[in-house]
Amino acid sequence: MPADVFKMTVTLPLEKARAIIAGSLAEGRRRGLQPLTVVALDAGGHIVSLDREDGSGNMRVEVARGKAGAALGIGIGSGVVGERNQGRDAFLASVATATGGEFVPVPGGVLVLDEGSRIIGAVGVSGDASPEDQACAVAGIESAGYSAGLDAAG
Repeated sequence: MPADVFKMTVTLPLEKARAIIAGSLAEGRRRGLQPLTVVALDAGGHIVSLDREDGSGNMRVEVARGKAGAALGIGIGSGVVGERNQGRDAFLASVATATGGEFVPVPGGVLVLDEGSRIIGAVGVSGDASPEDQACAVAGIESAGYSAGLDAAG
């Protein structure tokens, strides 16, 4: 099988994932936030890249991945998933269990949209207050030249 066959799939390239992470971390430093962990997933939910700052808590990788997984799995930002399902605790717990904990429905998980508004991955940020995490994810995605998808409209 030719090596370039994999380039035909629309997904998040490693170079761009690293740029998103760098942009997210830079935004966190600009805002003076607690140490962050950032995970970038491809469209299939696989980790493309991740980074954690010195001092970031030891559970932050799992939380960041869960935020990105919630966004990718439902097709909207992880915070929107949580908002739309308030009072549906059994549903949220069931999805978290079914995914092995890779579903964290709080702000900080954001879809990565290409120039055609196609979902090519998701980014999860954890380390500070969830709205701040989300702002850093959005900043990182936009710094890499993509659009951030929080709801069905993008």
